[in-house]
Amino acid sequence: MAQTLVEKIAQNFAVDLEPGHEVHAGDYISIRPAHVMTHDNSGAVIPKFRSIGATKIANPRQVVFTLDHDIQNKSEKNLAKYANIEAFAREMGIDFYPAGRGIGHQIMIEEGYAWPGSMAVASDSHSNMYGGIGCLGTPIVRTDAAAIWATGRTWWQVPPIARVELRGQLHTGVTGKDVIITLCGHFNKDEVLNHIVEFTGAGVRQLSLEERLTIANMTTEWGALAGVFPIDATPIEWLRSRAEFVKARGLAGVPSDADAAGEHPRINTARIEKLAAQVNDYQPDADAYYAKELTLDLGSVQPHVAGPNTVKDMTSIADMRRRKMQIHKAYLVSCVNSRERDIAEAAAMLRGKKIATGVEFYVAAASSEVQAKSQENGDWQALVAAGATELPPGCGPCIGLGAGTLEDGEVGISATNRNFKGRMGSRQAEAYLASPAVVAASALAGHVDFPGDWLDATISGEIAVRERPDSGAGKVTIIDGFPGSLAGELLFCHQDNLNTDGIYPGKYTYIDEFTPEQQAGVVMENYDADFKNMVQGGDILVGGFNFGTGSSREQAATALNHRGISLVLAGSFSETYKRNALNNGFLAIEAPALVRDLKQQFGEERLTVRTALQAQVDFENAVVLVSGQRYPISPVGAAAQELVVVGGLESWVKKNIS
Repeated sequence: MAQTLVEKIAQNFAVDLEPGHEVHAGDYISIRPAHVMTHDNSGAVIPKFRSIGATKIANPRQVVFTLDHDIQNKSEKNLAKYANIEAFAREMGIDFYPAGRGIGHQIMIEEGYAWPGSMAVASDSHSNMYGGIGCLGTPIVRTDAAAIWATGRTWWQVPPIARVELRGQLHTGVTGKDVIITLCGHFNKDEVLNHIVEFTGAGVRQLSLEERLTIANMTTEWGALAGVFPIDATPIEWLRSRAEFVKARGLAGVPSDADAAGEHPRINTARIEKLAAQVNDYQPDADAYYAKELTLDLGSVQPHVAGPNTVKDMTSIADMRRRKMQIHKAYLVSCVNSRERDIAEAAAMLRGKKIATGVEFYVAAASSEVQAKSQENGDWQALVAAGATELPPGCGPCIGLGAGTLEDGEVGISATNRNFKGRMGSRQAEAYLASPAVVAASALAGHVDFPGDWLDATISGEIAVRERPDSGAGKVTIIDGFPGSLAGELLFCHQDNLNTDGIYPGKYTYIDEFTPEQQAGVVMENYDADFKNMVQGGDILVGGFNFGTGSSREQAATALNHRGISLVLAGSFSETYKRNALNNGFLAIEAPALVRDLKQQFGEERLTVRTALQAQVDFENAVVLVSGQRYPISPVGAAAQELVVVGGLESWVKKNIS
């Protein structure tokens, strides 16, 4: 069967595959990513690492630490936290980048950790950004990070993959940020939720690497788990230019790279030319299967503003100019749009001018190198001369930390990636997203603005859903200790988007002494108070679509297990919920056709229904059998089976390091 680019990369970084196994979407696999990055949250991963009995890093060259989130915080407590992270890195021989060097995702690109055709993960949702250079970047939770530190690997279920074809050509003044704002605002019904997006089409070739990074970064806000661009001349030429730059300036990354003999250990001529010679190996097969296929005509894209407080709503710049909506703060910060080209576009708007009275404009480069290069060409000075307030290279106001956050009643326009209510400060403020040029023009005007003859153009974009072809796959190999099948009565909860507060109330989350029996006693309390009395041991719970959305609390999975639920079937899951479930040895399996049939049969009047339907989950044949009907499920491979057998990821790690 043909493979997509993502499936080919996953194939290369999977370990312990059965002979002849070809990786496809839906497969559970064990992966050994090339690199794993943690930032300020390294401080939370370290005790997890130690609690599982680990004493050394499996591969110090695999791990990267970057301090970037709360770098303006000079309190004794935060400085001590940073010092502890640095000391741990030094003890373990980990590549460490201190506060002020830049945002971790930018460092992953600049220092060659995120490499075309490789796989890199991070305990941060914007690891999607690595896809801009053709690297499969996807987020992990902190337990996964600890597992990779200790063993070099963790598990992954390959998500469904969507193809986005970009056609046509962007008009002058329209940027990659406008493209991703348009994708988020036009396809705003969760079309790519929990998918991986592969970008393709003639329109891709005109996008610079910086624009690709921007688009890939914000596939996170679009709902995707990764956004990957093709490996073509653009990333290769960028790497060649980067190699010349670092060699000319003697940049060797970190002290552990100091023996690089004049060339960067990752970004060097030999490695780049090897990549160029192998580029054909990284092309998706012509007949590869994509769950969804979307198209966007770049010629129909105009500058847009997203918001307020959501990326799903967008307004054309033509309409915003008519409104003349006053702003109080403007931001050119964060990992999505604070690179050299972004700063240059903003500087072109402001050079020789002054920002409007009453507007505060905050700027922070994505890295210290970006700031230095912008200073060399005078762009940074142009922003400061116009009245911008400098912040150090880091996340800062993008996540509501440090100077310049939004206050009650204020309106902000930002070149960041996320504008959720309260993220950048007060919940009583409004946040809009736009390109760096629009942000700078708005700071200059005092209201949302961007010069030019812009029209209220109609977006030209389409979507098609594709039925998965029969792969003809054989039986799933069942490992010792894992059941070939499992039977139970279906307990049906129809609710779509059932969040973790409904499954396990937040007020119990931080009661550390809460026993398994107590967890079982409050499960589904906020959804259906009668649920706990209706459950019988061995029941199979069937939920709706996007089950387990919301908070990352793992008790939303463990409480169901403690109550006697044998496994959960749902139309789809929050990816975080699915990871937390399997990390605790509890299966969460998607069966959308079954959910649709149960909705039709039982309706949505009752919150919970004992269906009296007996189901058999046949793991060997990857199917659920109910009343003579067969419902296919993704194969539960050896990587997932082993986690269930040993009782979760921490137990698996202990087993593998003992």
